[in-house]
Amino acid sequence: MSGDAGPHPSGTAEAERRFVEHRRLLHAVAYRVLGSVTDAEDVVQDAWLRWSRQDMADVADAEGYLVRTTIRLAIDRLRSAHVRREAYVGPWLPEPLLTGPDVADNVLLADSVSTAMLVVLESLSPVERAVFVLDEVFGYSHAETARCVGRSEVAVRQIAHRAKKAVEARRRRYDTDQVTRLRATERFLAACAGGDLRALMEVLAPDVTMVSDGGGFTGAPRKPIHGAEHVARAVTVLFRRRPHDSTARVVAVNGGPGIVVLAGSTPILAGVLHLVDGAVDTIHMVSNPQKLTGVMM
Repeated sequence: MSGDAGPHPSGTAEAERRFVEHRRLLHAVAYRVLGSVTDAEDVVQDAWLRWSRQDMADVADAEGYLVRTTIRLAIDRLRSAHVRREAYVGPWLPEPLLTGPDVADNVLLADSVSTAMLVVLESLSPVERAVFVLDEVFGYSHAETARCVGRSEVAVRQIAHRAKKAVEARRRRYDTDQVTRLRATERFLAACAGGDLRALMEVLAPDVTMVSDGGGFTGAPRKPIHGAEHVARAVTVLFRRRPHDSTARVVAVNGGPGIVVLAGSTPILAGVLHLVDGAVDTIHMVSNPQKLTGVMM
């Protein structure tokens, strides 16, 4: 946020102060709509550029203006992203994001930022996704949401109902207890690091699925892998091939415990485990180097 846009009629310092006050909210909204750390940051920067040219005297509600601008920019970017993803190599997963205890301790926020939920949101249209995020996650009224997406309140009510119904039909109910998830993640990582196939299979559900996103840049499997034995063998091979000086840590990723593998200070893999009845049911692994900026230590 520099002076690229020139002097602000009401003062650049005041414009920046008011923007910074809402920046965290704007990034949170943009990330949930886009599922991409990089795109969310670009959208927030674009929102700043528009805000920096706006006369403060004309803005009665700074948050409303900024969220509306961010949402519309995110919808436009998401439409372009859907076209790009049609040519994506292998499965597409959301970009992992380091999250703090404030998110993990709030079940609603943790669920809304989980990779499992973000994958489900991919099935919605851009406008449906924006409406769902504003309505279900951030508690905006239908009237407020209508102003953000440029639709009537009646239309937004219908879109919200349709989006919620679609999400409920597609989502899988995973364990939310953070202690249980942390213990399973620690056991999983210890088994991987030790190459202990038996210990690894004890953590996995019989019908576990692993989805890996390498974007064609790494040796990640280009199709989901199913079944405890197949997944266990794939994971042990994956960890065996990591750089010899790499380190793996259990950290907070997307609202819960996750695994980040680092080569020096550079993340090369981020993984999140989703549990059902205490066993690992789904594994999301991202190794595409272009999608790991959100887990930089």
